[in-house]
Amino acid sequence: MAVTLQFLACLMGAICLHGVTTTQHRAGQPMDSGSVGGGLQEPEAPEVMFELLWAGLELDVMGQLHIQDEELASTHPGRRLRLLLQHHVPSDLEGVEQRLQQLQDLRKGPPLSPWDFEHLLLTGLSCIYRLHAANEAEERGRWAQVFALLAQETLWDLCKGFCPQEQPPLLGPWAFILDPSP
Repeated sequence: MAVTLQFLACLMGAICLHGVTTTQHRAGQPMDSGSVGGGLQEPEAPEVMFELLWAGLELDVMGQLHIQDEELASTHPGRRLRLLLQHHVPSDLEGVEQRLQQLQDLRKGPPLSPWDFEHLLLTGLSCIYRLHAANEAEERGRWAQVFALLAQETLWDLCKGFCPQEQPPLLGPWAFILDPSP
């Protein structure tokens, strides 16, 4: 199961982190570190994020995600990822649902900024880990549903300006991977 979790996490990261480097900056969107807080300049290169995520994350008893590889965690990108996970990624269902609502409200606007897109992806990744750690079927179902909706929002954002009639493909069959039933 741990290999499946790592595979899902890295698959999501590999597929979607490409959008971080291809998402264009739009006029009026802040580009300085003050806008993302705590000296977090701009999103890491996808290959750096992939390496950090491939090392694996663990969810502690307090609900915080940590990079398993201590050496990678001590690097600048590792410390940055830790800050993002602790301060910019919601750690409970209510926070994720609130973030999801904010994203759905932005559907008609321009593509997300690279920082918002990175937060979207990390929130989805967090959902995968929390889904895996959930003990009750109802909780797993809610985490799976929120993850599927976040994945759909990712497709919406990546599709802006490219998909016919501004309609992204639906998740359809591969969303069944997230079925919380045993």
